[in-house]
Amino acid sequence: MNNPLLSISGLTVSFPYSRGRHRAVDDVSLDLSGGRSLGIVGESGSGKSLTALSVLNLLPVAARVDQGSVFYYPGSGKTLDLLKVPPRQIRQIRGNAISMIFQEPMTSLNPVFTCGDQVVEAIRTHQDYSYGQAKKQALKWFREVELPSPERIYKSYPHELSGGQRQRVMIAMAVSCNPSLLIADEPTTALDVTIQQSILQLLGGLKERYGMSLMFISHDLAVVSQVADDLAVMHQGRVVEKGTKEALLRDPQNDYTRGLMACRPPLDHRPQRLYTLADFTRDQRHAAPGPKNASTAGQKSAPTYGQKSTPPTGQISSFDSDPHDKPSSYSNELFSLRGLSKDFALKTNFWGKAVQQLRALDRVDLDIYKGQTLGLVGESGSGKSTLARVLLRLILPSEGLFRYQGGDVAEFGKKQMQAFRQQVQIVFQDPYSTLNPRLSTGSMISEPLRYYRYYTDRKQRRDRVMELLENVRLTPDYYNRYPHELSGGERQRVAIARVLALNPGFLVLDEAVSALDVSIQAEILNLLQELKSRYHLTYVFITHDFSVVRFMSDRIAVMKEGRVVETGAAEELFRSPSHGYTRRLLESIPSL
Repeated sequence: MNNPLLSISGLTVSFPYSRGRHRAVDDVSLDLSGGRSLGIVGESGSGKSLTALSVLNLLPVAARVDQGSVFYYPGSGKTLDLLKVPPRQIRQIRGNAISMIFQEPMTSLNPVFTCGDQVVEAIRTHQDYSYGQAKKQALKWFREVELPSPERIYKSYPHELSGGQRQRVMIAMAVSCNPSLLIADEPTTALDVTIQQSILQLLGGLKERYGMSLMFISHDLAVVSQVADDLAVMHQGRVVEKGTKEALLRDPQNDYTRGLMACRPPLDHRPQRLYTLADFTRDQRHAAPGPKNASTAGQKSAPTYGQKSTPPTGQISSFDSDPHDKPSSYSNELFSLRGLSKDFALKTNFWGKAVQQLRALDRVDLDIYKGQTLGLVGESGSGKSTLARVLLRLILPSEGLFRYQGGDVAEFGKKQMQAFRQQVQIVFQDPYSTLNPRLSTGSMISEPLRYYRYYTDRKQRRDRVMELLENVRLTPDYYNRYPHELSGGERQRVAIARVLALNPGFLVLDEAVSALDVSIQAEILNLLQELKSRYHLTYVFITHDFSVVRFMSDRIAVMKEGRVVETGAAEELFRSPSHGYTRRLLESIPSL
């Protein structure tokens, strides 16, 4: 390898557990040349982040390096095994020669110090600069990472910035000492697609401009491929495939790699069903994924998406409708919003009257029809979640008309509101924060059944819970498990089972798959389509990921700054978007 900078050889990291030790990283060997970028991709728990943390000796206390080495070549013929250097020396390397950007900048930045002071501290730790000199350097790097108003950002606290701005501050801090290697651990996972694209371009530009090497970690192969020269795919602690980006994407040799490539919803068509990793780990081998076989792989376990069913009177099956139908074909209106606005008080006077307001929703006109999925897309702050809260009547609109099944929601009495609460449910982005850690899965799913007195008999409630677990493809033994014993995908399945307990007709899915690996995301999306067909559900699917919303939606509404700037049938909007903002969102979607 030319100009070696980092060489990981036979790295094995283990953790204690009930039956001995678990190998979280198992005999990993990777090489990174100077000036090149290495992308490490895999699901949660594959060992990719632990591999990166090993480089800087930042492993958790319970972790143990059983074998292997991490050789760093700083130049002048020197070689350092980073696993064996003394603590004082590794502290000099961290943030100076090798820097790291973490996934969530809000938890990585200190909330009680300004962003500028934190960057100054990083510079002065490794450079012999006065405060004034370090401040000039910090402002220079704020301009380098394209932060607006560097002087204002310098004096701002982390909570006063957007997610993208906080991530740029983290990047400025990481590169402020001109490191030879920058490790980026899922730096764009929680960001909008447009901000994600700008961060990827920024990292690529800094790498080229300053000759840095880059180690980029993600669960999304499409994102990694935007910045990586070389790729390594990890699964269950091992590297299952590695090579140049071009070779690996053109002809992947491992079933797991092909599965990761195929799990992401395609951008050029809408398949009947998404691939899952299970399709690639069965006995039979599949051809390289593509439009021709995208709807035929794994037919035996395929959900009923696309299969006709007879809906109850007055409802439309989600798969009876054609997304290319004319608007006049949409009947059975469920929600109707006219001139809907929502203001939040930013500043009040002595008497509590608002003197400064933020308009989160601005004269929104929108119709939602039974049995269909409305995709709601837009960047953070566009008003998507505020609109969802209005639909759920968690907050009241400031003005405008809000009708549900023909009735004005503002005039609903107690009984009508009780029925409304049962029929209108929500699935949140992070199921771990919405599930009670002190209750078992069975107790949480049966809780709404007890509250609404659906079943007075305990055995009947248990049978209903078992039925719901089966419907979301969980086995009966999950009844007694607690949230901490479940994976992210399993927790989301429990959350879905809980909202289905009361037989709702309408679900808001608020970024319900954004925090999941692409492989688990595919399973949940297939499940949601199956449940929609089985229970004749209506969805509002909120996301910033256009590839996901295309697979899920019959119609799409694009939001910007509190307004709906474009609506239309999903396929038509993808083929010929009319608004410039929609075109910009579509152009920012990462692809292979």
